[in-house]
Amino acid sequence: MVAIREAAAALDFGQLSRLVRTHTGFTQQELATITGVSQNFLSQLENGQRRLSDAQKAARFLDGLGAPHGLHSSPPLDDPQTRNQHRDPHETIRRAATESLDFADFITSTNTDDDLLAFLYDTLARIATDYVHKPVLPLLDDIVAIRDRVFALLRGRQKPQHTRDLYFLAGTSCLLLAHASQNLGDSTAALAQIRTANACAHQADHRPLRAWTAGTAALIAEWSPRGERALELIDQAAALAPAGQSRIRIAAIEARTSARNGDKRRATAALLRMQMAQEEVPEADGLAVFGGILTFPQAKQDYYTGATHNLLGSHDEAECYAARAIDQYVHGPSEARSYGDEALATVDVIIARLAQGDIEAALPALRMILSLPVERRIQQLGHSVQKVTELLRTPTLLPKPTTREVLELAHNYQVLGTSALPSER
Repeated sequence: MVAIREAAAALDFGQLSRLVRTHTGFTQQELATITGVSQNFLSQLENGQRRLSDAQKAARFLDGLGAPHGLHSSPPLDDPQTRNQHRDPHETIRRAATESLDFADFITSTNTDDDLLAFLYDTLARIATDYVHKPVLPLLDDIVAIRDRVFALLRGRQKPQHTRDLYFLAGTSCLLLAHASQNLGDSTAALAQIRTANACAHQADHRPLRAWTAGTAALIAEWSPRGERALELIDQAAALAPAGQSRIRIAAIEARTSARNGDKRRATAALLRMQMAQEEVPEADGLAVFGGILTFPQAKQDYYTGATHNLLGSHDEAECYAARAIDQYVHGPSEARSYGDEALATVDVIIARLAQGDIEAALPALRMILSLPVERRIQQLGHSVQKVTELLRTPTLLPKPTTREVLELAHNYQVLGTSALPSER
């Protein structure tokens, strides 16, 4: 026993284990069973994290290898002739079959199936639809919850086609969070969500999602000091967008952004491209199935067109398109009635009338906007109300008694979040 203890202290059992497995083809689990230790212990032994200094364990280890306790082995373990003499071919066949089955289990294991994917799609569709006609704050936790669940699934194993679907769902949920972040006045958080949404879209190899993400990034940049960045993003999105609502949306964003930047020629050209896109045969983009905020219906198209005309100074046309958008929201399906877009289109009507000096015609709509519940006052509405108050302070309107009344109502107008920047509407 003393000799065994001295031999155990001198011998590197981890190296011996690796050599044996190299020359025999044994797995760690098989060699651990043979030598009387656990697979975890053997792994640590081979990695140099543990030592086999106990004499009895060392003896059992060597017995399992078929070596005498004095460590004198003849012939050596790596002798091919000896190895072939002692190897049972049937045992090799059984071991190979077991390992092949283990590998089959490994490559076919999945944490996702078609039913789960259908549930995730339906959940995101419900959120996207609710987003346009319900306050954003109650929906925020729902978006984060489904994003976290999809992230957790992606950290596990699933079939390749399911992995692509999960990346698409992850990108879509981050896209919704980008909208929510900007609606609540945090453009930095919105851009972080955009970055992740774009990365997921690339992993899913989903061009329409990349196009929609780039368009949303352009909307965020539109209101920033770097308006030219918005136009760069629009160019990226236009190259990716399929025919249909996605392409119409990009042209509408380009028109409004160009008008805001004072580029009348490009804004007018974009409005023309928008009309041409409206006449194209739509292509499937994978996003329309969600509905709501991930669509660009006619009412929203008219709202964007009206906003663009107001920025270009064409106030009669602006009021016409804005009023048409409002009418479609009021008389359309309740689940498609976007309270944010309807309010902003109403502000466009107000601006068009104030720009023509008609405060009395603008007053009913003004009072309605100023009396909206706070939970429905998204960030861009604060920017729009600020624009209205600027118009009210012009020399032609400021002296009127009605103007002072409205300015008093608009004083300290509170919107969601803390910033006054508008969002991606």
